[in-house]
Amino acid sequence: MTPAQPETDACELSAGGLARFKRRIIQLLAALLFNLNLPGFASGSIYKGATKAICAPGLNCYSCPGAVTACPIGALQSSLAAADHKLPLYIVGTVLAFGALFGRTICGWLCPFGLIQELLDKIPLPKLAKGAWSRTLSRLKYLILALTVIILPTVLASPTFCAWLCPAGTLEAGLPIIAANPAIRASLGGQFVFKASLLALFVLASAVIYRPFCRFLCPLGALYSFFNRFALLRYRVDPARCTHCGVCSETCKMDVKQVSDAECIQCGSCVGKCQQCAIGHTLAGLRQTGKTGQPATREDS
Repeated sequence: MTPAQPETDACELSAGGLARFKRRIIQLLAALLFNLNLPGFASGSIYKGATKAICAPGLNCYSCPGAVTACPIGALQSSLAAADHKLPLYIVGTVLAFGALFGRTICGWLCPFGLIQELLDKIPLPKLAKGAWSRTLSRLKYLILALTVIILPTVLASPTFCAWLCPAGTLEAGLPIIAANPAIRASLGGQFVFKASLLALFVLASAVIYRPFCRFLCPLGALYSFFNRFALLRYRVDPARCTHCGVCSETCKMDVKQVSDAECIQCGSCVGKCQQCAIGHTLAGLRQTGKTGQPATREDS
């Protein structure tokens, strides 16, 4: 065994499996924290307490019976669709703050709908490999953001994305409310049939494609992606260690070309794959390499 081998094994053990376990725990806790109104699922009612004025960082439907916070995309649409068309400074400021602090770390660690897609990916079915097709489709979320979250709500005075596209709203809000309210079930129309069909499509897609909604359609992920390269909390590559082997991008299930680019959800799965332990976590300019016994060093880049 070469002298470098124990270092690599330690890196894989500490930054690989342990990081995945920590991330799953945080994902579950975040989903619970954003949906603490558990009695709401039984009654089919929407919580309207003071915390509903606060936006959750991830995509979590306002109308979910368990939700105790608002969804930033839903809140942004509602403000833009209002009659006065005033710029929603609080919501924009909240999204900017989340983005500057975390970037798409929110997508990988704090988004309940992202967690649901990851669990569906565990279904033992053949998986569709990423490629040029998925990288092309990943650009679609920016069109969804511009068209259905900003332009159409402003022009039509209607929250277009929430009303017609959002599968998280159908799953987290529509189905629980319908299950608990027979009167609502009796009044369902074509819009619900369309959204339920779209949800079913995403459920099936999530079983064979890793996080398809996050990669191709999520407008919140599109917003956070603009901050990914300079967010306070993110992964970085140590240029002194990196050999440009490409293992990080090749093994990543997202459509990343390099660590912390616009498609990276900061899940950390690449850390344990890097044979050089070159990928580390950055906080306020400090980088933890994952190499045991190595002190943090300040990034120059």
